[in-house]
Amino acid sequence: MNTETILSIFLGIGLAASVGFRVFLPLFALSLASYFGVWDLNENWEWIGSLAAVLTLGIATLVEIFAYFIPWVDNLLDSAAVPLAAIAGTAVMVSTIVNLDPVVTWSLAIIAGGGTATAIKGAGATSRLASTATTGGLANPLVATVETGTAVVVTAASIFAPILAAVLVCIILFIIFRIYRSLRPRSRT
Repeated sequence: MNTETILSIFLGIGLAASVGFRVFLPLFALSLASYFGVWDLNENWEWIGSLAAVLTLGIATLVEIFAYFIPWVDNLLDSAAVPLAAIAGTAVMVSTIVNLDPVVTWSLAIIAGGGTATAIKGAGATSRLASTATTGGLANPLVATVETGTAVVVTAASIFAPILAAVLVCIILFIIFRIYRSLRPRSRT
């Protein structure tokens, strides 16, 4: 595998992780990066770099970000966003990977892209549900701010420093795993 292929995989994993926090923000950033020639997408996904895609994804990003600041609406969004995250995570991964056989590309996209996005979105939805249950939704804007900030940082790192993004994704997944383990009931034998 050449360096371009490895970097494209890291880009895809970073953007897929970002999709777990905000579905449209990484797609919008990828669209901008393609539009301005920062990243070349594989030939079947070049349409993401069109002006129409930039505008559409930009509007969707703004609507999504602001909707997450409305308690109860954010929980409704999460119920739709979990399956969307799997699809979007797979899509960003497929769109960025270059120079690989289609079977390998799609396998990586489904497992690494869709899986990462779904794991992170599921953890976020659970934390928002817990926040709603314990604070009546008052802390949800704080959760939304942390998620949006993390999505921005991981997305920017993915586009400009893909290796750093892959490291950030590993850290995020480790933190989620630790939290999950600490909340899981322990069995006594």
